[in-house]
Order: sequence, then structure tokens, then C-alpha cells
Amino acid sequence: MARYQSYIICTSPRSGSTLLCKLLEQTGRAGAPDSHFHDPSVLKWLKYYALSPDQFSTHTEMLAAIFDAARTQGSGNTEIFGLRIQRHSFDYFRSQLALLHPNRTRTKGKIQAAFGNTLFIHLTRQNKLDQAISYVKATQSGLWHMAPDGTELERLSAPKQPEYDANAIAKQYAQAIKDDQDWIAWFSKEQIAPFTIPYETLSNDPQKTLAKISEKLGVAFDLATDFQPPIAKLSNAQNQEWATRFRAEKNV
Repeated sequence: MARYQSYIICTSPRSGSTLLCKLLEQTGRAGAPDSHFHDPSVLKWLKYYALSPDQFSTHTEMLAAIFDAARTQGSGNTEIFGLRIQRHSFDYFRSQLALLHPNRTRTKGKIQAAFGNTLFIHLTRQNKLDQAISYVKATQSGLWHMAPDGTELERLSAPKQPEYDANAIAKQYAQAIKDDQDWIAWFSKEQIAPFTIPYETLSNDPQKTLAKISEKLGVAFDLATDFQPPIAKLSNAQNQEWATRFRAEKNV
């Protein structure tokens, strides 16, 4: 029997969260984790779940319906709910959660009131410069994720050749550091000991990482011997060239 009814992947952009979500969903035992509360807007949440504000007489009723829909979608056909949440989405998420569960004092308690016993997974990228460069290249090129066969999985803008931009990299580098610091500070405040997964470990051995999560959740996954990661790495020689140049210019 699973030790947890839910898990939340606490992360920031370009830390491998899409890879981890797809891996967990493919097990058929650990829900369908996704960014169910990505946009800081209740109206966008309603639209995402095909709900209308006219259906509800109070804001609390509306939130209850949204969270019910999220639990259903994020659980798939399993008994575990999975959620990915980026740091920039988290403050709005917990402000709405506080309206739904006002009698719980801590955010951790409000989360567990909504989703049951919850495992908090801190997915973090140790090399923040690589993380920043990955983000800048994705925003410039428009390509965020690609399958191992070269098929584009997620493109947010028309194709464009990425160009080195030291200011954009520096800004995202600082943001990546701050996101991690904010997560760690929140874990400490809430007295949470997260299950920490470095991106580098996940990327180098996704199957072993999945096995560790399986053990932590108390859920048996069928790990195939012909395992293939569902996401291809986009990093190439250009990423390393940019990193070398940035370090020389900024003394990082």
C-alpha cells in the first residue's frame, strides 16, 4: 500500500520536471503529474478544467470544484495525485489554497487537507549556469522539449536561431538561485524534509531515479529492461560555448 496519497514536485524551469512527470505517468502507478495550477489566475484554472464561473455562487465553491478537477486529472487512473509546481506559481497557489482551507495554520496542512498525505519532492539543478542557459535558449528558439526521435513535443514560438545574450543569462542565473533559496526557506519554515532529486542525477540515470521514487512512495513500478527516456536532451556544444564565455566575462 502506498505511503502517500499525493506528491508535489517543487521545482523551477529547466530542472528536468517534464522528464520526471512523463516518467512517473508512464509507470501507470503514480498519477498524471503536471502543472495543474501553473497560471496565477483562477479564471485560467476554470478554463483549463472546462468550468464556468457562472456555475458557482461563491469563490470557495469555485475553488473546491477546481481542486476536485485537478485531483481527478492529476491522479489519472491511479490512487496517487501528482502535481508539479514552479516557484513563480507557488505564492498564488497557496493564497487560493488558504481560502479553501482557512482552519489550517500551515501551508503544509492546507496541502494535505486538499491532497492527503503528501511527499514533497525538491527537483533542483545543481549547475545553475547550465540551467539559465537552457532557459534562455528555449525562450529564444521557441523549442522547449523534444522526443528522442527528434519530434518536437513542446514549441512555444516560431523557430529562431538562439544568440548569446549575457544579460539574459545573468538574469536567469540569479532567478534560478533565488528560486532554489525560496524553496529551501519554505521547506524550513514548514518543517518539511523534502525528497531531493538533483537534475544531474535524474538526467544521468532516469531509471534509477524512478526506482528511488518508487521506494519512497511505497509503490511498485514495473521498470522495463528496455527502458528509454521519453525526453531528449537539448543541450549541445553551443551550451558549453556560452557557459565558457559567460564564466570568462562574469567571473562566475
